[in-house]
Parts: sequence; structure tokens; C-alpha cells
Amino acid sequence: MTNMLWRRNEIESPCVQICVVHPAERICTGCYRTVDEIARWSRMTSEERQAVMAELPERKPLLAKRRGGRAARLKG
Repeated sequence: MTNMLWRRNEIESPCVQICVVHPAERICTGCYRTVDEIARWSRMTSEERQAVMAELPERKPLLAKRRGGRAARLKG
């Protein structure tokens, strides 16, 4: 008997299991999806998922900006 795995023919999730949502941008710092995209992912069509995946690299720079941290607090 051959052990065959059942696979779905769709785009895998970009989730990297670092699920932290940036408070201002509302984007996950691990996969760069919005909260809405994460919630809808399992119900999206293949085309919708492809569109989201194409946008993800452009979102990374949005999270690279530092908010100031301790130095910014001390100036104020």
C-alpha cells in the first residue's frame, strides 16, 4: 500500500509563526499581512492570495522605521 499525502493545490500561508501586529501599521511583523488578510486567508481565492503575496515585499520597509524608543522619550 502506497502512503500518499493529500495536498491542496493552493498557495501556502506566508506565516512564519512570529505573530506580532505592529500597533500603528496593523501589519504582522512576521509575515507582513494585515490583520484582515490573516483572518480571511483560509477563505480567499487563489487569485486573492497571489495578489497579497505579491504585495508583501513592499510592506517590509513600513515596519523598519524606529519609533524612537528610550532616546525619544527622554527628549520629550
